[in-house]
Amino acid sequence: MNKEILQKEKDWEIRRRAFEQNKEANNLKIISLKQNYLLKENDAINSYNKLILDKSKYPFAFNKEIYCEYNSSNNILVVDYYFPEPKNIFTLKNVSFVASLNEIKEKHITEKQQNNSFDEVIYKITLRSINELFNSDHIKCLEAVSFNGWVRSINRATGNEIKSCILSIQVNKDELKLINLENIDPKECFRSLKGIGSSKLSSLSAIQPIIPTLDSDKRFVDSKDTIFNESTNLALMHWEEFEHLIRELFEKEFNNNGSQVKVTQASKDGGVDAIAFDPDPIRGGKIVIQAKRYTNTVGVAAVRDLYGTVMNEGANKGILVTTSDYGPESYKFAKGKPITLLNGGNLLHLLEKHGTKARINIKEAKRILNDSNN
Repeated sequence: MNKEILQKEKDWEIRRRAFEQNKEANNLKIISLKQNYLLKENDAINSYNKLILDKSKYPFAFNKEIYCEYNSSNNILVVDYYFPEPKNIFTLKNVSFVASLNEIKEKHITEKQQNNSFDEVIYKITLRSINELFNSDHIKCLEAVSFNGWVRSINRATGNEIKSCILSIQVNKDELKLINLENIDPKECFRSLKGIGSSKLSSLSAIQPIIPTLDSDKRFVDSKDTIFNESTNLALMHWEEFEHLIRELFEKEFNNNGSQVKVTQASKDGGVDAIAFDPDPIRGGKIVIQAKRYTNTVGVAAVRDLYGTVMNEGANKGILVTTSDYGPESYKFAKGKPITLLNGGNLLHLLEKHGTKARINIKEAKRILNDSNN
């Protein structure tokens, strides 16, 4: 046996071992996912449902980008699903050979037909995806699916990529059981289930999702519990700890109706320290929360910044929380706007409401901070 054959055998053995190791690692991941899914852990439920949608086959190829977020308090799975652009839907009608020209001619559908085809495909993907999720719910954890359909496209005016939520629908499991999907008109079915979207989805007109996912926002960081006692002066708490304290507090405040609260990264992101989503269909929506661990009075500039952030985020409301207080101009600016200002006293009251006693001593904080700077 010559050296070339021996080397090929060695290379093959190396590839075989690598394959076996990868297979074993993947099998362990699957076993772990299955165990955690059966235990109804949120992350496992999210991963499992994303796999269900990832493996769906369609007659045209597109890069699937899917985010799933399960809320165990109300058993709702929120899905952000990125559809293909209208131009990626098949436009070819037929192909013919012209003997006189010795050419193959392609005939494409009209732009109107292409737009209608896009709309029909999107409604079908939406209803099929929701149906697949319910049919795959082996542990009976899904009572409803809130599905948001997104499209990434290029803004022709700026040349920059934009993303638009073009439809949103929330469907209860029992509601879908009454529908025979084989015989329905996709658009009519979508409308009867109170789905929202523009009359022409191909226009890519943006709408507000019924319930947005929070995990798809890359600014969010893992939450952590804050540790302090009654002697802790909140005005001296580390700013990052203070933000997580506010997250914990509003998580408890909104907990009764399945709301979610996420803390953002420590970066210049428009001043957003946390974002909450209240699923209540009347008073709820997206809420921007900012935390100011201040020892001085909060000026009107901070309140203006919050209002600007609320507008930029497309939020329903803004809440500004501080350890100190606000000046008269701040309260004047906030009047009549979707802004709530909570001062140190309000913060202590809210903490006590949820079983946590704390204290705020501005004079002590100023003295200690001054001493540390000298």
